[in-house]
Amino acid sequence: MPYINVKTNVKKSDELREKIVDIILENTTNILNKKPEVTSVLVEFVPFDTWNINKDNLSTFNVDIKITKGTNTKNQKAQYIKETYLNLKEILGDITPASYIIIDEIEGDSWGFEGLTQEYRYIKG
Repeated sequence: MPYINVKTNVKKSDELREKIVDIILENTTNILNKKPEVTSVLVEFVPFDTWNINKDNLSTFNVDIKITKGTNTKNQKAQYIKETYLNLKEILGDITPASYIIIDEIEGDSWGFEGLTQEYRYIKG
């Protein structure tokens, strides 16, 4: 049940937003084995001139994904970061290497959906 926030400073378009969502859902489902029906993706386009790398305005992105701790291996997470970076670079164009993907692992008793924690779902599962 990941929650994923993608921010980028490239020019906003509905077509690009859809491509970003497709990439995120595909990688999250196929690499991290998460269920797409409970995967939440927020794509935000911020003004180019508001995002600096050092003192320069460069095209970039940030992906912040929250997953339940202990549900993925180091290899899966490394593959997710690699593939997601390459896939987003392909559609976003000339982006800076200082474009980040962060996997936040949250304890199962600290989050959930539909009013139930992930830990509760595991115990009752």
